[in-house]
Amino acid sequence: MQSRLVQEFLKKSDISDILDSALAGRRLDLNDCIRLVKSDDAYSMGLVASILRERKFGDTITFVNNIILNYTNVCVTYCKFCAFYRPPGHEESYTVPLEDIVKRVATSREMFGITQVLMQGGHNPSLRVEYFEDAFRAIKQKCPEVGIHGLSPSEVDMIARVERSSTKEILSRLKEAGLDSLPGAGAEILEDSVKEQISPLKIKSHEWLRIMEEAHGLGIRSSATMMYGTVETEEDRARHIMKIARLQEKTGGFMAFIPWSFEPNNTEMQMEGLVKYPSGGLQLLKMIAISRIMFDGLVDHLQSSWLTNGIGMAQLALSYGADDFGGTLIGEEVVSATGARSTELTSDRIIAAVKQAGFRVAERDNAYNIIRYH
Repeated sequence: MQSRLVQEFLKKSDISDILDSALAGRRLDLNDCIRLVKSDDAYSMGLVASILRERKFGDTITFVNNIILNYTNVCVTYCKFCAFYRPPGHEESYTVPLEDIVKRVATSREMFGITQVLMQGGHNPSLRVEYFEDAFRAIKQKCPEVGIHGLSPSEVDMIARVERSSTKEILSRLKEAGLDSLPGAGAEILEDSVKEQISPLKIKSHEWLRIMEEAHGLGIRSSATMMYGTVETEEDRARHIMKIARLQEKTGGFMAFIPWSFEPNNTEMQMEGLVKYPSGGLQLLKMIAISRIMFDGLVDHLQSSWLTNGIGMAQLALSYGADDFGGTLIGEEVVSATGARSTELTSDRIIAAVKQAGFRVAERDNAYNIIRYH
């Protein structure tokens, strides 16, 4: 009865043929994705995305107990969308010493029971690979049960340049030192025409994809991200999604996809008048739903992106296809540099938010294995 009502409702949509294909488990293509991005029928997309999520995960929503550790704000890529970085020698620049890294992780494990540390920072040309190897080994020695989710492909590329080595060699060394998985940062939009405008000194799209493929080949799994709401077109968003899908078909190495909206406050892009306002909630719900529809059967997990959109929108995103609330993110400094909102969130607040939205909540580890239900 319910499915018949859903089918009747979807018949009225301008994208009903795509949504029918998605429900039937058929693989969608670039043209389908472009039509979804261009459609205003967020509700129908959300309905289908919610059905697809429920088929896979029932009523369970997960989160990870973690901290973000931004090990340095020194950066030489000067991305126009970033309010966090400081150039080398700046009075506000910092690099966290090794003993402080270990202390932060150990204290957080003791106080909050974290099972993941997300380590990311700027592209700092004075940091050798040994800095990261020593940090990862020390974390694993002190807290072996904490997963190290660290270093985006662009950071790996920076280390390789400093060492005059290949990115594959760097990844291999980092894995041996204790790196468990790579975050998907640095992708922004995987179209060079966009990158040339917002991050011209960062790695190109094909390099991001190549480093991810190398990581997957070495058994290092990862997440993928999309930062939308800068200067990209609707077609650019669709092509980004398809590039992730193609690589996933090849390697199966992406654990999760995280679409998040650009926060323009205190950034060069806002000062130049390129982007004045964030994308807003409707775009988030649309991008979450489209991601679930396009990645169904390919990338299992989809994060609700509370960090740039707030807890209320993240709760709504759970009804638009997201199955994971992300992490507790104690100590985050990148988004908070925009002054957008408080970026501290404890597990108690996540558990309450998920339950308020009508779902069952489970804590997971770095590899998306469920540890316990709350």
